Amino acid sequence: MLMLSKKEWFGNPKNDILAGIVVSLALIPEAIAFSIIAGVDPKVGLYASFCIAVVCAFTGGRPAMISAATGATALLMVTLVKDHGVDYLFPMTMLVGIIQLIFGLLRLGTLMRFVARPILHGFVNALGILLFLSQVHELIRERGTLLARAAESGHMAPAIWISPLFVIVGLIIIYGLPRIPKVGRIIPSPLVCIIVLTAVCAYLQPGILTVADKGKLPDSLPHFLWFNVPLNFETLMIILKPAILVSIVGLLESMMTATVVDEYTHTPSDKNRECRGLGLANIVSSLFGGMAGCAMIGQTSVNLASGGRTRLSTLIGGVGVLILSVFLKGVVGQIPLAALAAVMTMVAIGTFRWRSFKELFTLPKTTNITMVATVVVVVSTNNLVYGVVTGILLNVFFFTYRFSRLLSVDVQDVEEGVRKFNVKGQLFFGSALKFNAAFDSLTDVRLAIIDMSQVRLWDHCAVVTLDRIRAELQRTGTTVELRGLSPENEVMISKYSELRQQEEGPDGEEGEKLTTA
Repeated sequence: MLMLSKKEWFGNPKNDILAGIVVSLALIPEAIAFSIIAGVDPKVGLYASFCIAVVCAFTGGRPAMISAATGATALLMVTLVKDHGVDYLFPMTMLVGIIQLIFGLLRLGTLMRFVARPILHGFVNALGILLFLSQVHELIRERGTLLARAAESGHMAPAIWISPLFVIVGLIIIYGLPRIPKVGRIIPSPLVCIIVLTAVCAYLQPGILTVADKGKLPDSLPHFLWFNVPLNFETLMIILKPAILVSIVGLLESMMTATVVDEYTHTPSDKNRECRGLGLANIVSSLFGGMAGCAMIGQTSVNLASGGRTRLSTLIGGVGVLILSVFLKGVVGQIPLAALAAVMTMVAIGTFRWRSFKELFTLPKTTNITMVATVVVVVSTNNLVYGVVTGILLNVFFFTYRFSRLLSVDVQDVEEGVRKFNVKGQLFFGSALKFNAAFDSLTDVRLAIIDMSQVRLWDHCAVVTLDRIRAELQRTGTTVELRGLSPENEVMISKYSELRQQEEGPDGEEGEKLTTA
């Protein structure tokens, strides 16, 4: 365990420290933006990013994963803050943490195994598209802001091509630097991109937007704060619904992000520990004036692309947010948003699974439909959860359809008036109609032998279908004999025997039990 701990923390120190710095620089403007979305002071998002990242570094189940304040959770807080005020945000955040902690203690993180690979690939592809579109929208929004400022001041707005040019130069640095022999990989290229473009921006003063334009950075360190609202039933009713929504969205995004990192690094993660760790992180955040958060696939991708692999990178990322935003805010405030846009564009390009285009012609249609539907729903709604749920529902439908086709009924005439039905496969609600059709138009048969030795009954519908067939045949004077019932099938039949009797009625021969042999 000690060796595992050392490997999780200090297996890659230089790259982890540098990657953590890149992450912290990218986290600051996003934390400010998410605070604005939620309708709170920017320091709420910054304090949350610090607390959540640091706590998850120690308690989370996935090394190198970045958790902080996110847009997905911030959107769910808007109504609460607007209707009841920011004071209710902090107890809501604590309740989110408690719910997530309970999820982890109940080991519900194992439910992630039901998220199929096409859904995961659709999630990743949609995320890459959303990250790219978000940077395009950011550049468009920046242009609008600069034009508005120019109109107010009467000065000429900066040339429209300056910010896109910065992004292009940044991408050249990011992709070109690693190709330089020996020196190209000493420092992560995204960090070099930010440093170079910040220096150029400070020297040329092109008038483009910087981190300082996103919002005011905090003047002090976070400190312990207790809630300013009464902890009673009325408060619980106010915060319960948003807390449940935020906790579910946060857990789903964190589990999906952990799975993506598992694939990228070819190492496993502990999903239940991640649930518990995120819950503890949100509880701590609520006590230091922060809002709820979860894993950030974008910043996690930045960390991985910059060389981060252990918990140290997560810790540096969280601590870096606090140090940079409080003690070095004068320097951080000069970072052009175009430099961060270049980094996020690199992440978007690296996140998208480009081989998905080839797989459209090689993988089964149902797999491709699930993947494409997940992408379309996520991109059209800008909500990762909707896309994942859509993918899961489609996958369940396709699985049920394929599972139902496994059932077959082979009919043999043993002798005159005796017919044998050899049933193979799975009998459940999806295959019940197919099973029932095998016994249609059965005439001149005095004995029907149903061989159940190679079939499995899965649900109540299977038992009811079997009983109704038996009842219908008996009404026409045919005796039904079941053979080869497995212990599991016998348990299933006996479990629902009382319900069958209620459906068939207490009187008459229809209430008799199945004849078995």
